[in-house]
Amino acid sequence: MTAHAVAGVRVRRLPQIIYYDATGYEDLSVNDFVIVDTDRCREAARVVIAPRQLQTPPVNTPLPQILRRANAFDLSQWQQLKIHEPEALAECKGQVIKHSLAMRLLSAEYNFDGSHITFYFVADGRVDFRALVRDLAVLFPARVELWQIGPRDRAKLIGGLAPCGRELCCGKFLEDFPKASIKMAKDQDMPLGPNAATGVCGRPMCCLAFEQEVYQEAKPRVPRVGEIVTTARGSGRVIARNILKDCVTVQFEDGATVTVCAGEVQRTGRGGANGVSDAAAHVGGAGSSDPGDKEQEADG
Repeated sequence: MTAHAVAGVRVRRLPQIIYYDATGYEDLSVNDFVIVDTDRCREAARVVIAPRQLQTPPVNTPLPQILRRANAFDLSQWQQLKIHEPEALAECKGQVIKHSLAMRLLSAEYNFDGSHITFYFVADGRVDFRALVRDLAVLFPARVELWQIGPRDRAKLIGGLAPCGRELCCGKFLEDFPKASIKMAKDQDMPLGPNAATGVCGRPMCCLAFEQEVYQEAKPRVPRVGEIVTTARGSGRVIARNILKDCVTVQFEDGATVTVCAGEVQRTGRGGANGVSDAAAHVGGAGSSDPGDKEQEADG
């Protein structure tokens, strides 16, 4: 049993689980709401890890204290403010046009009591929005912040479908963006044409990082494209491989092809170095915050 009860919570705008000292609130359950202080303002947060679910503290440093439980009035007020967020966004867009600023607003977000409102936007470069914030401070009786976000945070904020047809990982469950790279796409025999290995954000797909370890472990077992191997039918050249299925397609001198498991072929050690690139012959297989993201903040 730990000296202090600890609860893991999520604030609306943040995917990460934040840990708080829950002393005095040991009976909190998952999906309860509590009031906490964050680095920006006071927020309502949803409990995702109850105190009784944590056997050891996640960190050794002192944790901020949960202030209190969220009551019915807090949650009702928060829901009403959410209804007004599209209206606030529209008013802010009008002010952006008035000031002729090269920025695209994405969303507006109130905290639970309306004392703080944040506008998220994207832009090609840094934007001087000090005059805009002064006007917004007159329109909204709250502290006003504008945050510039990068392409990965934009995709997470807006949501959508990934090339696989499923909901974007960043919007569904990711707590942080993994370090994915085009090199991972090459390691996984993916086509390297324009946008072939990129997500809707234009950056390398996060799933490349998820699957990299599996590919690194499996690749040595599977002959490379161009390699000469011996099968039960005779010798032939590997023209395609599927690492996840652990199989290769072999072409023989008479033009016939056969797909066999990698364990059913004998490797000769010849070919492969100068053969067709793995990426060109792929037959199956298979984002901290984004380092390129920029944040700008101003108080009204």
